[in-house]
Amino acid sequence: MAQLSHDELVAAQQATLAAARRRYGIGARILFALLDAVYGEKRTLSKFKVLELVARVPYQSWEQVAYIAITHTQRQTDLARRIFDRVAEARAQQDNEQWHLLMLEERITEQQIAEGWFQFTVIPQAIAFVYYQLSWLLYVLRPAWSYQLNADFEDHAEHEYALLVAEHPEWEDERFESAFSADYGEVATMADLFRQISYDERVHKEESLARMAEPRFR
Repeated sequence: MAQLSHDELVAAQQATLAAARRRYGIGARILFALLDAVYGEKRTLSKFKVLELVARVPYQSWEQVAYIAITHTQRQTDLARRIFDRVAEARAQQDNEQWHLLMLEERITEQQIAEGWFQFTVIPQAIAFVYYQLSWLLYVLRPAWSYQLNADFEDHAEHEYALLVAEHPEWEDERFESAFSADYGEVATMADLFRQISYDERVHKEESLARMAEPRFR
């Protein structure tokens, strides 16, 4: 994932705030309404942690379908190579979302934010399970449907992170320090961290949109 400079991150955030959101499909609208009902409409770090836990799911489902497909390619070398490349891409996207999740968990622990076990462990896992099944099914039926759902989700995350930064001007002066910075990338402040995450979500969205026109594996 490209690591942007401070000026580039500020420009990316402003572009996101100025851009209209996608016209979300019914599946995405139901998911966002459910998250708001359970966790409230206020943007909190704990709610974003749930978003990141769910965000990994489509990439996991695509990776699984690709692994199944690659076992049936027999001697179709070109197709096997294309499927393997897709597996690697899904894994990289999933890992990027995992870093987001780990850094959010780290921040929540540092700030000693209380989280109910049922609300922030059981319910997110249940949502992730259902979302996995839906992403998997849509991908099997027509990959473009699953990519569209993910593009909706990532667009939502991109805008929400950009708004989160705008709501916390104090983060502009707070230095970013993390046990995961060497793996994820170095940024100067907490504001730039969340700007970078917002930009990551934009890239994921654009990758899903680019995949929508591609044929399924044959």
